[in-house]
Amino acid sequence: MLEKISFHEKQYLGYSKYSNLRRIILALFFFIAYYFSQPGLESTNLLFYLGSSTLLLSAALMYVLHLETTLENGSLIFDGLWTARKVKVEMSSIVSVEQIIYTNIYVRRAVYNLHRKGRIHFYTRGKEAILLTDKDGLEYVIGTQRTEELFELIKKELEK
Repeated sequence: MLEKISFHEKQYLGYSKYSNLRRIILALFFFIAYYFSQPGLESTNLLFYLGSSTLLLSAALMYVLHLETTLENGSLIFDGLWTARKVKVEMSSIVSVEQIIYTNIYVRRAVYNLHRKGRIHFYTRGKEAILLTDKDGLEYVIGTQRTEELFELIKKELEK
């Protein structure tokens, strides 16, 4: 009997600690400017509302799905909120898989289906990623929170 290999992971925009840090620093700037501004000006209240809305935006982003990664039936499927189409990578076209450090830069942005320098990037947060190379030499960089698990499952799938 064939063993069914499957992997499912959802990554949300609000869990990127660097993006959160930027929004919290911006909100702190608004609150500090509000505290030191002259009372009675119309712009004074605007600073307080901007700081509050920045914090509310950060909280709301915890529920915004950025990337859903699924490995099933010999295909790696990427689905995201911001795109109109799914990306499906057939495992039969993959020739190699390896674990890599995504980048040494601390401030990284979330990307979905970004084509850059012969690589296609799918990334939300974290340091590690999986690098897949297909028969045509095209590389897929997949950011995941469970790198070891996905790496082992893809290796098993390629051994079939």
